[in-house]
Amino acid sequence: MSPQPQAAVGAPLSRVDGRLKVTGQAKYAADHDPEGVVHAVVVDSTVALGRITGIDTRAALAQPGVLTVISHLNAPELPNLDTPFERLLAFQDGRILFHGQPVAVVVATTLESAQHAASVVEVTYDAEQPSTDLTEAPPAGDPETYARGDADEALRSAAVRLEMAYRLARNHHNAMEPHATVARWDGDKLMVWDKTQYVVGTQNQLAGAFNIPRESVRVISPFVGGAFGSALRTWPHVTLAALAARMTGRRVKLVLTRRQQYFGTGYRPAYEYSVRLGSDRRGHLTAVIHELRSETSRYETHMEPVLGIGQMLYTTPNVRQAHRSVPLDVNAATWMRGPGYSTAAFPMESALDELAHELGVDPIELRLRNEPEEDPSTGLPFSTRRLRDCYRVGVREFGWNRRNPEPRSTRDGDWLIGTGVATGVYDVVRSAAQASVRLDANGTALIESSASDMGPGTYTSMTQVAADALGLTMRNVTFRLGDSVMPPAPAQGGSRTMASVGSAVQDGCDRLRQQAIRIAVEDEDSPLYGADAADVVVRGGRLHMKDNPAQGETYRHLVTRNDRGHLETLGTFTPPSGPARFSMYAYGAMFAEVAVDARLGLVRVRRMLGVYDAGRIISPKLADSQALGAMVGGIGAALLEHTVTDHRDGRLVNANLADYLLPVNADIPDLRAIYLDGEDPEADPIGVKGLGEIVQVGVAPAVANAVFHATGRRIRELPITAEALL
Repeated sequence: MSPQPQAAVGAPLSRVDGRLKVTGQAKYAADHDPEGVVHAVVVDSTVALGRITGIDTRAALAQPGVLTVISHLNAPELPNLDTPFERLLAFQDGRILFHGQPVAVVVATTLESAQHAASVVEVTYDAEQPSTDLTEAPPAGDPETYARGDADEALRSAAVRLEMAYRLARNHHNAMEPHATVARWDGDKLMVWDKTQYVVGTQNQLAGAFNIPRESVRVISPFVGGAFGSALRTWPHVTLAALAARMTGRRVKLVLTRRQQYFGTGYRPAYEYSVRLGSDRRGHLTAVIHELRSETSRYETHMEPVLGIGQMLYTTPNVRQAHRSVPLDVNAATWMRGPGYSTAAFPMESALDELAHELGVDPIELRLRNEPEEDPSTGLPFSTRRLRDCYRVGVREFGWNRRNPEPRSTRDGDWLIGTGVATGVYDVVRSAAQASVRLDANGTALIESSASDMGPGTYTSMTQVAADALGLTMRNVTFRLGDSVMPPAPAQGGSRTMASVGSAVQDGCDRLRQQAIRIAVEDEDSPLYGADAADVVVRGGRLHMKDNPAQGETYRHLVTRNDRGHLETLGTFTPPSGPARFSMYAYGAMFAEVAVDARLGLVRVRRMLGVYDAGRIISPKLADSQALGAMVGGIGAALLEHTVTDHRDGRLVNANLADYLLPVNADIPDLRAIYLDGEDPEADPIGVKGLGEIVQVGVAPAVANAVFHATGRRIRELPITAEALL
């Protein structure tokens, strides 16, 4: 077939759903108010470990409008919950495993009544002393390990040896939209409006919990107001909302408070990470040993892909890694933007910077000296790896060579000025996906998939792909998502949506366009009758000969003349099976300039630049939104964000937006992103690599390395506080 003209893909278009959002017409989970809806409020545990000995609900039930109080004392048994944890948090047990665990749900006719009633529920406990301190608790089980060569011997014989220990604080997602679920039953059929990044996953979870067929559960989630990984799994409040709806026979809305987001959902876990590395005098790495510990809940182990960077990013013949999880009496951790890779980038890229300083070598030059020709962990060729180009462009655009390399050598009044750099990498993730495609007789198209859009602009990017594949204008294409009755799609996480759902959309639209062309060349009344289908293209909804645009007709005329109300097909994408042929990653080079107040230790980021090898960029405007937002998140992780736990009782001290600090407008300087032109044909049919994760990886270490260059002080703990610099 002739290649389709590309008018939408690659154009900096505004979001197709933007007007709905800025005018308040986009409905998020908590915006749904079905007739007769009542409100549920969760009562949280005030201890972190122990057992409930009593629940006094008399004062709560006496409040006007209160319908019921549900706890393990009166909840029906749900025997099909998969794990002890799921049973516990659906009120199947009276044990307490973390501070803030749901212990009851109050249901009332108004939110205010439910909130007040929840505040007067009296719960007594047989409390135990919790273990919540990562630095003191022992690890459990066998570590996750990796090794090649003999790292210990190579380190002993290395000309240059460094040993560093880093710490990373726990981070929380703090998306703008709170987690919320609205549930209603119609007989044995359940419908929920939910904040989720995985519509099909929530459907499966609820079907299993209530022992009903998957088709009896419908999950609707057309808009998600940010999530960053916090909505990748079904948290307890979703099941509790459905349980409350079933027990009351009413339509129930449950919205977590901002405080409850900190323990009602997950977080990026805290880490202790040691790095020992050896090199020759020119900085060629000969050995790296990584030993790390991460917090996890005692009832469920969460392990991120934190070892990948140390295995493949640099040419290192001898590597040894060990990752140990430390069970604590805390709620479950989960994935957060750039999971594993964002965490590992800080110690790895800080250690490279420390080696560069030790050797007196430019940090970029040191990285380039250790660039591999193939993946050192697998021996596979890279599908694309253009880190050298990323650094070349970044050096030019950032003005890297204008800096004085000596730490603490540049001032602007009382401010010490420094620049830093770090590498980012994230693997290419793809999953099976489907999308239905329908072309109506009026020449408009409807594409549907049960994907999510938590903010990257899925509505828009899928519309762009579909418009070009069908040869239609953007205004004649509608893409719908976020409903479990639509064709299945994977979770929106791991930067897989564009590669997976986008490829399914491309496939379906290609199939439908080809179907229309076949009808035309076989229709004696068509101007294209008898033409070679391979010579026909579609532009602006009109099929025509590639070399003779005057010879053709519109979709509308073709479909109407053939007495068809519409044409439709199903697009699919399935990742290749069998052994991998290529090592596939997205890459980035991050540059940061900071100013540090010499007297107060305050750090201000002045400017940042990211240069990315991320395959084909479907929408530059959306890509910028992703990259700049990730830089903001990375600045937060580097300088502000951390959870404080009172280890006496496991309480999160700063579970609010007043004390858990996040970047605000005044913290955000000149941010810029550049994307190398190109695509990765080995990754997927549309040549994308995924962008949402790679743009976060490397931001925090670039800021930390800039702080060292400004001050001459190496801070090995995130966030970097003023106290650490004084």
